[in-house]
Amino acid sequence: IIFIALRMGFYFDLALYSSWFFYLWETYLDYRQHVKLQEKKRPAEIVDIVPEDKFQAAQAYGRDKSTFAFIKGVISQLENTAFFRFTVYASIWKVSAQAATNFGYSADSEIIISLIFLTLLQLYSTVTSAPFSLYSTFVIEEKHGFNKQTLKLWITDQIKTLALSALFGFPLVALFITIIQWGGENFYIYVWVFFFAVQMLMVTIYPVFIQPCFNKVDPLEDGELKSAIEKLAESVDYPLKKLYQIDGSKRSGHSNAYMYGFCKNKRIVLFDTLIQQSSIEEVVAVLGHELGHWAMSHTIQMLAFSQVHILCLFYLFGKVIHDKSLYTDFGFDTMPTLVGFLLFNFILTPVENVMSFISTLMVRRNEFQADEFAVNLGHAQHLRSGLIKLQLENLGNMNPDKLYSTYHYSHPPLVERLDAIATAKLAYEAKKK
Repeated sequence: IIFIALRMGFYFDLALYSSWFFYLWETYLDYRQHVKLQEKKRPAEIVDIVPEDKFQAAQAYGRDKSTFAFIKGVISQLENTAFFRFTVYASIWKVSAQAATNFGYSADSEIIISLIFLTLLQLYSTVTSAPFSLYSTFVIEEKHGFNKQTLKLWITDQIKTLALSALFGFPLVALFITIIQWGGENFYIYVWVFFFAVQMLMVTIYPVFIQPCFNKVDPLEDGELKSAIEKLAESVDYPLKKLYQIDGSKRSGHSNAYMYGFCKNKRIVLFDTLIQQSSIEEVVAVLGHELGHWAMSHTIQMLAFSQVHILCLFYLFGKVIHDKSLYTDFGFDTMPTLVGFLLFNFILTPVENVMSFISTLMVRRNEFQADEFAVNLGHAQHLRSGLIKLQLENLGNMNPDKLYSTYHYSHPPLVERLDAIATAKLAYEAKKK
């Protein structure tokens, strides 16, 4: 309360009050869901598909994650408030400037100072988030049978992540600052093009160069599953070039699958846990859903939405980048480009939360459409059983609060998806007749 009562300027107040508003709003939603996780009786709509023991296990898993989220959330919010109130970011910038001077750079070496500033923030984040990550992985996930990591592997992952962040982050941040300083009033156009190019580059190199740093990726072995997937791809003219299997079980018991590639060069990657937990028909049905996203151009739609969002974000940043009060409100006596963008993101919290909710609604709509696509391929039965099995194996939330799931879930709750699949199946069968 003391922190909030102390006013330091319009931008400071906007960042602080909006962060607290959305923290309290999301805590309220979390509380509603936490109450649902206390219920012992299965909802009537899932009695026939969810065994009692699985329901109780999912409730226990959800309660543990929910309690942990409450603790982590309040600590994070208080930390953010302290950073604002005590102008910690400005202090870190001053330390970075002094460090640059000690290394022989001038006080005007903004890019060097920015990289040191970013490094210090990254190191701080890594250290302070480590206890939460360790508890989540080696206590909660371990307790419920999902964790497969060793402490050595966890530490190795942290080191690799820091190294890759520096390898890719430093040159990209340097280019980002340079483009904004060079671009003048129209910098938002140039930096938007730059970000789009980086996104496309990362989509290309992540599965080829970055993913193998963390997981073993092998071609899917010849056999019934590979033949069935190739037949599915051929049936919808999906230009599948490669099929891979990834050792997701190395870290977790959770399952997944994803597709990537441009134009006529598509690839599908299956987690070994998905293959182990599902029948061949169910894997094919789930991939039928994923192919629905491709066939209905959902990826392109969401890409277009995100690009318009990013362009607008940079345009708005251009309106405040030279506003001195944006910097002085948070304790800065200079106006560094990277700092300006960081502070701009703080004050944009209300807009970003609204945009996130709109994105969630769009993805949810796409999920229903992709399910319907798989149904129209004749996979209704196995899609249904596959989704149920994935929900049970992953101990997904089987008793979601309506308001909580509407705000947070990009993928609709299981019961809603099964009802939509049943409706789509009736329509599909009616067309066949």
